[in-house]
Amino acid sequence: MTAPQTQQQQTLENHVTTGATVWLTGLPSAGKTTIAYELAGRLRAEGRRVEVLDGDEIREFLSAGLGFSREDRHTNVQRIGFVSELLARNGVLALVPVIAPFADSREAVRERHQKGGTAYVEVHVATPVEVCSVRDVKGLYAKQAKGEISGLTGVDDPYEEPESPDLRIESQNQTVQESAAAVHALLTERGLA
Repeated sequence: MTAPQTQQQQTLENHVTTGATVWLTGLPSAGKTTIAYELAGRLRAEGRRVEVLDGDEIREFLSAGLGFSREDRHTNVQRIGFVSELLARNGVLALVPVIAPFADSREAVRERHQKGGTAYVEVHVATPVEVCSVRDVKGLYAKQAKGEISGLTGVDDPYEEPESPDLRIESQNQTVQESAAAVHALLTERGLA
């Protein structure tokens, strides 16, 4: 005779175990990372396994030595795509707040997921550059304006907006909680949350 299950064991057994990659793309200071961490907290509170693959941390630890040329940006995105797909196919919700400025790089990541049968959701955090430059979380827009840096995505380096993302968020028109709730609603609708 087996011992009765605890409530926690029953919850874990009955809970969704499907992983997915949720790629949040947008300009610097659009709100991608803030939304990702808000969503991660909500999902963890529901008992989900979640990892946030922050673009800055990835550049420091996984893509150290890469620059910001188109080729290096593509390589960086492919590395992040590989890690996120690996996590997702093992039942983790991988939240990826990474600029990923080029459509072909993002499409290659989507195709990797499709080939592996792994869920992939693209969220465009479509905050206008004017709003991002006011937020300027890292001071990049100010440095670019002073001529201290160049190659700032969306200013003097291209950003190819997704033509048909799974979800488009205009973070300047809603709270962080509302933005995270919109992503959560989409995940729920698709059976991923």
